[in-house]
Amino acid sequence: MRYSVGQIWLHWISAVVILWTLFSGFYVAFIDVAMETKNWVGFINVSLSALYIPIFILRVYFSFFHGFLAYGRKRCAAEYVALVVHKAIYLVLGIVLVTGVLMMDRPINIFNVLLIAQLLTDPTAIEWFTQIHIQACVVLAVLVALHVGAVFKHEMSGRPVLKNMSFSQETIRQ
Repeated sequence: MRYSVGQIWLHWISAVVILWTLFSGFYVAFIDVAMETKNWVGFINVSLSALYIPIFILRVYFSFFHGFLAYGRKRCAAEYVALVVHKAIYLVLGIVLVTGVLMMDRPINIFNVLLIAQLLTDPTAIEWFTQIHIQACVVLAVLVALHVGAVFKHEMSGRPVLKNMSFSQETIRQ
């Protein structure tokens, strides 16, 4: 399958943001680190995630209007599994992003350049969204691990799927 340059960029930007926020977020949640480190990671993750939201929306748009969903095309069972897992990643990532915004107990500070007012003030609602956010992050981490594992399995079995997401001229759709 060929992808446009835009789709490839969106994929790799998504990969970097998702992996950074998951790893750093779980790191400060489970490792005893200084409060300054927790605050710094929180600031970076909130800023990155807020900037990532429009990229995510664009990524979902491309996901639904790319050839992988072309009607009338026959697919094997593995392609359907891949489709379902990819869509599950988008769904859970959407939940993570929405709950991340709704769980904020202060304005959203985007790299000290832009402040967005917090949407909720009810502590009970904020706590509820915080709990959903944490659970969705765990599910997202599992789905990302499955995705990376599937890529690794395909690469090791002679199906170079990473080539489809590279910037080489033969893999880019014009």
